[in-house]
Amino acid sequence: MFMTRMTLRAKGQLTLPDEIRKAAHLTEGDMLEAELTDEGILLRPKKIIDATQEWFWSANWQNGEREADQDFATGKMEVFGSSEEFLAALQRGTE
Repeated sequence: MFMTRMTLRAKGQLTLPDEIRKAAHLTEGDMLEAELTDEGILLRPKKIIDATQEWFWSANWQNGEREADQDFATGKMEVFGSSEEFLAALQRGTE
């Protein structure tokens, strides 16, 4: 647990000490959510995912990524030298 003092600057700016930023894995540009509680002010990191990339982080897609990584690691894959070879393999698979 870190306890430190900070000075509120112009326009409400605060500088979080380096040890807190490192412990919370915060980097420049990260979003924080502020909540006023009975005990004081609570800051929570909020990681924002670009809406055009949201599909990649879905549970279903991430499961597929893990499965593909496992297949790659165990050699359970096939490599094609051209799109023609790939299409021919697909065609053989449907015969």
